[in-house]
Amino acid sequence: MERRQTLRIGIGGGSGSGKTTLSLKLKERLSEYRVAIFHMDKYYKSVRPLAKAPFTNQIFEDFNHPDAVDIERLTEDYEHAVDSGEYDVIVVEGFLLYQFEYLRNSLDLKLFVDCPADERMLRRNRWFIDKGHSEESVLQEYLQLVRYRHDEYVEPTRWHADLVMNSSLAGNQGVEVVTDWIFTRLRENRKLLG
Repeated sequence: MERRQTLRIGIGGGSGSGKTTLSLKLKERLSEYRVAIFHMDKYYKSVRPLAKAPFTNQIFEDFNHPDAVDIERLTEDYEHAVDSGEYDVIVVEGFLLYQFEYLRNSLDLKLFVDCPADERMLRRNRWFIDKGHSEESVLQEYLQLVRYRHDEYVEPTRWHADLVMNSSLAGNQGVEVVTDWIFTRLRENRKLLG
């Protein structure tokens, strides 16, 4: 019997846009299937590049640059999951995801989660403050570096997406649309395999 084809979904978008939330909603709605999620945040290198803020020249450890991601390890884990045949759906999410051509081109569906910059900033700040960072340090890093890196590395990648989703809109039907598309593709895969 032929091994079933794994459906590969990518979720990009700015820091704090709702990528992780979307990936978890998809996994919940696809509970009858075997779903793996790869969070790019878990693949940072232990030593990251340093960056100088454009206007203040303050130095920050740069989590917002593609060189901060251990792309070799992520790619290896991703390929292993795809090749294993263990999963019906694999979701890869990260704000720098579409910077990596190999991963981008391997995906069956590319989503970009969007919301206003101020909302992303508030969500991001809340998350880091909850993790024990000071409000001042989180805000300064965002204002001095993160927003510039977003414009440089994240925003241009929206054009690689098949679908841009609004994560600000209450009652957004985007999750329903994506889930329906995934169900349709999974049913087609099952028919092909008999």
